[in-house]
Amino acid sequence: MLKGIDHRLNADVLYALRAMGHGDYLIISDTNFPADSIARKTTLGKLLRMENLTSAEAVNAVLSVMPLDTFVDDFAGRMEVVGDAARIEPVQQEVAAEVAAAGESRQMISIERFAFYELASGAYAVIQTGERRFYGCFMLRKGVIPPEE
Repeated sequence: MLKGIDHRLNADVLYALRAMGHGDYLIISDTNFPADSIARKTTLGKLLRMENLTSAEAVNAVLSVMPLDTFVDDFAGRMEVVGDAARIEPVQQEVAAEVAAAGESRQMISIERFAFYELASGAYAVIQTGERRFYGCFMLRKGVIPPEE
């Protein structure tokens, strides 16, 4: 255990979050996402796991240490519901609430399913959660921490 670090963040996840730079993005996926095969294509090249958490719990833990990018519109995104892009599933509402609680007032973008897979292949890393609800897949783009004044 480390003082001041959310206990849900394991060593592999902390390493990846620290190694990421401004503009790199992270995928938080549910259990149905082809996480292992896509993670092999990412910068990190291996799958990270937070299997005992929901998507919202994982996002909460990640955002406790990682700022979101304030310079772009695609600071965070959700996988669209196939056939109903405007529909927001409860799991997506929960993650949107975590993003808002982290201080973000903008809305997450929606990303079509196959476009999400393509985007995920270019991510820095993929974290697979224990989320079993459909459409529990999200993208978070890393921001910056300003200098102390």
